[in-house]
Amino acid sequence: MGTLKTEPARSRLDLLAAPVAAALGQWPADAPMDVDDVLVAPIDPELADTAAFCAAYQVELAASANCVIVAGKREGEIRYAACMVLATTRADVNGVVRRALDVRKASFAPMSDAVELTGMEYGGITPIGLPEQWPILVDSRVIATRHVIIGSGVRRSKIALPGPALGALPGARVVEGLARG
Repeated sequence: MGTLKTEPARSRLDLLAAPVAAALGQWPADAPMDVDDVLVAPIDPELADTAAFCAAYQVELAASANCVIVAGKREGEIRYAACMVLATTRADVNGVVRRALDVRKASFAPMSDAVELTGMEYGGITPIGLPEQWPILVDSRVIATRHVIIGSGVRRSKIALPGPALGALPGARVVEGLARG
């Protein structure tokens, strides 16, 4: 985890967006990992973008995952999904993601919509605490990662947790080939 100074996320709710803190407070007792295995580390918010973060905190790109919010329309209804992909890859938005959403065309959700609908900061959006009706599509390479660094809902911190935990989140579906690269 590079030079990050981590501690249990529940002990540092000040480093989490409100929806993330709420989700940790409702962590299922039967989850495959204990909530105290979800760690958080403060970072410089100016270094929150993946490449800058990895360079500054000596975290390999392959140990960092991005959460991208994708939207598509079907019969007048906008459908959203969160896609978790390693920083070394890119989500197959108009292939795999489009089919998963069952829409004709999918694209990255506008920043203002993503921020408003998630209650999180752009550049810090995470799958923990997203609207429960949204599917969370997790590339199989993410869950194969021993530990992965993801957003915390804010730009001033990052969450570290076992990669397989992302596939066990409520609403998560592990998808082979979700990402290219």
